[in-house]
Amino acid sequence: MAEEHHHHHFHHHKEEEVPGEVDYKKEEKHHKHLEHLGELGAAAAGAYALHEKHEAKKDPEHAHRHKIEEEIGAAAAVGAGGFVFHEHHEKKEAKKEDEEAHGKKHHHLFG
Repeated sequence: MAEEHHHHHFHHHKEEEVPGEVDYKKEEKHHKHLEHLGELGAAAAGAYALHEKHEAKKDPEHAHRHKIEEEIGAAAAVGAGGFVFHEHHEKKEAKKEDEEAHGKKHHHLFG
């Protein structure tokens, strides 16, 4: 019994998709999703930094620790902001590639 058995699983490949062809719409949606997650991360880290700043004033005995944690939160917010900027650029690039792949022309009216 050297025959190969083909197992049917729940996931099926779309027949109209050409192997190696990039789905730019899907890629654009993926980067948009990551951009939104980065925005949430930046907001959360910023809120944490503000909370720790408040705690430093409220708890003078542990103020040094709270100031350090405030700086960590601020650094995380800046890092998340950089990630958002990166994903926004990737999203725009995927959209541009999708338009080029489907023959849409860019009209440079002011350039």
